[in-house]
Amino acid sequence: MTTALKYVKIGHVCISLTDFYESDKEAAMSLLQAILMGIIQGLTEFLPVSSSGHLALFKILFDVNTDTGILYDVLLHVGTLIAISLVYYRDILKLVVDGCCIIRDAGYNVIVFFRNKTGKEQMAYRRVINSSYRKFAMLIIVSTIPTGIIGYFCKDVVEMASEILIVPGICLIATAVLLLIADHCKDGDKLPKNVTYTDAFSVGIAQGIATLPGLSRSGTTITACLLAGYQRNFAVKYSFLMSIPAILGALVLELKMPQTWRCRERRLSTM
Repeated sequence: MTTALKYVKIGHVCISLTDFYESDKEAAMSLLQAILMGIIQGLTEFLPVSSSGHLALFKILFDVNTDTGILYDVLLHVGTLIAISLVYYRDILKLVVDGCCIIRDAGYNVIVFFRNKTGKEQMAYRRVINSSYRKFAMLIIVSTIPTGIIGYFCKDVVEMASEILIVPGICLIATAVLLLIADHCKDGDKLPKNVTYTDAFSVGIAQGIATLPGLSRSGTTITACLLAGYQRNFAVKYSFLMSIPAILGALVLELKMPQTWRCRERRLSTM
């Protein structure tokens, strides 16, 4: 009886060691997959070839389950956000300063409005958009509005599309068509002072649609800018800078409603 118990204990120890080895092996594979996904993101983000589409294809073909929905993809884009901030830090600082000045002058005008209504002396209003960078900041804000609306209401659609192989494939073909259109677009001459808010809103819609995996965000927005008559170099700068609030908004949304909780709830409901 004692000998049998010893064999049972030895068997339990062997099973435990095997489980530990397998779990350690899986952890190592997960780390390797994470590194590969980071490399894919880094190589494809600044090219108009859709980093999200390549990430979706990688996860489908190699059966990678991040267990966090699109949160992991959003976190990868935070790395891109840091890179964009390093490249365009002068423009970003100027946009932030002028954005704060817009808020200050708009608040001042509100105060002046009520004073003019209640007082005898009429005070002068301040001109809110009085420089090229202030107009630039307002254009980015206008573009962010439709992007945020589309991203919020189509979040689940984008997540499901990332799990179906044919969707990134079709969207990658659409990206190729968009790049062909951009390549044959005539060079525009619109700079911030010439761009209308309608143009900015339409570019924001294009960015919202480009959340589909396989549709290049930069390729789609640059093409939309060129079709709207943007100057080519300004279109590239505008495309990357307008991605900053979109990435930050997506990160806040994902951290507020983590997909990990949903995945765990689904597992529990199926048990």
